[in-house]
Amino acid sequence: MKDRLEQLKATCDQDDDEVEIAVDNAAFMDEFFSQIEDIRSSIDKIDENVAEVKKLYSVILSAPTSDQKTQDDLEAITNDIKKKANNARNKLKTIERNLESEQQERVSADMRIRKSQHAVLSRKFVEVMTKYNEAQVDFRERSKGRIQRQLEITGKATTDEELEEMLESGNAAVFTAGIVDSGISKQALSEIEARHKDIVRLESSIKELHDMFVDIAMLVESQKKMMITLCCAIIGIVGFSYLYSFFS
Repeated sequence: MKDRLEQLKATCDQDDDEVEIAVDNAAFMDEFFSQIEDIRSSIDKIDENVAEVKKLYSVILSAPTSDQKTQDDLEAITNDIKKKANNARNKLKTIERNLESEQQERVSADMRIRKSQHAVLSRKFVEVMTKYNEAQVDFRERSKGRIQRQLEITGKATTDEELEEMLESGNAAVFTAGIVDSGISKQALSEIEARHKDIVRLESSIKELHDMFVDIAMLVESQKKMMITLCCAIIGIVGFSYLYSFFS
């Protein structure tokens, strides 16, 4: 009789442990899905911001010089993209580290769910940030084209290589040297200087996001080719030649 009571007690204790584990696991998954929704919200907002950035780029390019409000709006949205991208990137990296450490211990249905959610959001993050970078590259090329056309009007034709060297100098004077007295209109001169400032600001933003692009590539191995293309575009803009060695 005593043995039977002890057996029943042991069974009850085991059942209590299983219930406790189930409750703990449910709470853990609730917290995980809360993180997922936070990441998804950040990515969705970045996507909305990228659409707004494109509109502002069009406004800037449609006028010889952009007004201060447009520049302030662009800076505010750019900063918000950077903030939300950092939030999404850091949370995705934390989930990735947790999955790697747990994978050696066990593979469960919950883990497969978490892996799937992580992979989906990582790919979405890559797509949105790639879209942002493409918008930046397009804006830079169009701004550069405006500078090149204005220089041609003054009789100072430049090749792409020469124009890139001028841009890399970071000094607007290299564009206007020798053409101030050539009869160029004040408006044309202002546009050259304005476009140069736009490109300088843009390259500063791209440099700040450089490490993030590398981290994104590490997050999604399956997106490697896409990220190589993306990073090559960055290399062509800011001269980060050492990025290529990361993928070699």
